[in-house]
Order: sequence, then structure tokens, then C-alpha cells
Amino acid sequence: MKVDVVMHHQETWRPSSTGCLIKRVVPGSDVHLFQSGHPLDRAQIVRPGKTLWILHPRGDPLPATVSPTSLQILLLDGSWRQAGEMVHAVESWGRLICMPASAESRYWLRSQAGEGTYSTIEALIFLLAALGLQNAQAQLRFQFELHVYAGLCARGAKTKAEQYLETSSVRGPLAEATRGFFRYRARGAEVPEKLK
Repeated sequence: MKVDVVMHHQETWRPSSTGCLIKRVVPGSDVHLFQSGHPLDRAQIVRPGKTLWILHPRGDPLPATVSPTSLQILLLDGSWRQAGEMVHAVESWGRLICMPASAESRYWLRSQAGEGTYSTIEALIFLLAALGLQNAQAQLRFQFELHVYAGLCARGAKTKAEQYLETSSVRGPLAEATRGFFRYRARGAEVPEKLK
């Protein structure tokens, strides 16, 4: 499955951007910058032989059966206003698909626009789960939750970060890695690369 992100140019400098996180952790993914007045080149983004799905809340429900290898997923990364502008620019390229999601958003770095609104990466996480790609979904969720937790810590929001960690999938592995790191430091031993 090919994953592409159309990112509003104002997102590029935001450390909270999940589009940038997708580029870092999803193999083969690409980010294409969107700027008003500068049309995107469809031929440079859409892959021949792939069925293009553009994830958006006003899209069609997820089709019952589909092979993930036949898909190219286009995600829109920006504020809801910016996403509206971007979807208008690309919706003729493929099929708008909405994700069935009933869980509360775990994206605590920004306020949500309303019920049923999710970050860019959460939409991809829901899609991976719906397509039965559980291992990829779990790995991406782990990276996302670590991103949110680190973002809260970097802002100095200690109480909120601790509350987030209480219900996070990174709680156990993060605690184990932290204990291991400090165990090596206490002994004055070299910390293994995997714990750094």
C-alpha cells in the first residue's frame, strides 16, 4: 500500500504535525506541500495501477473487500479549514473514503474540531486496522502515542503527559526502556544503543 500526505505549507514547521511523523515512520511514504495558488501536479503524486483513496470525513464508507496492495492512500495534513481547501484541490483524483472510528481521539497536542474528528495519522491507523493490517497498525499507533507523549513533555505539561501515559500503549515499553537506561547509568556502564 502506498501512502502519500498532502501537507499544507503552514504545517511543515509545526513539531506537532503528524504528517511529518508519517514521513519519518511509514516506509515509502511521501509528503507533497500544498500552497494556495500553486496547484499540485497530479501526475507526480498519483501512482498508475493503484486505486487512489483520499481519506476524508465526508467520503464514502470503507468498501467491504479490497486488497491493500492495490491502494494508494492520500492523507490531508493541516487544520480543518486547510483540509477543506486541500480536498477541493484533489478530490477529482480518486475516491473520498471516510474511516469508521468510534474511539476518542488520542491527539492531545491540539484541540479537536468536534466529535469524530481525528489527526491525520489517526485516520491512517484506523484504515490499517480496518484492512486487517494489525501489526502495521500497532507499530504506527506506538509511534503516534510516543509522539504525543513527547510533545506534551516538551511543552512542560507534566500532569497532562502523565494522564496521557496512564492510558497509552507506550506506557509499558517506555517504562521498561527508562528503567533499563537508568540501570546502566547507575552502574556507570555504557548504555546500549537500543536504549538511547
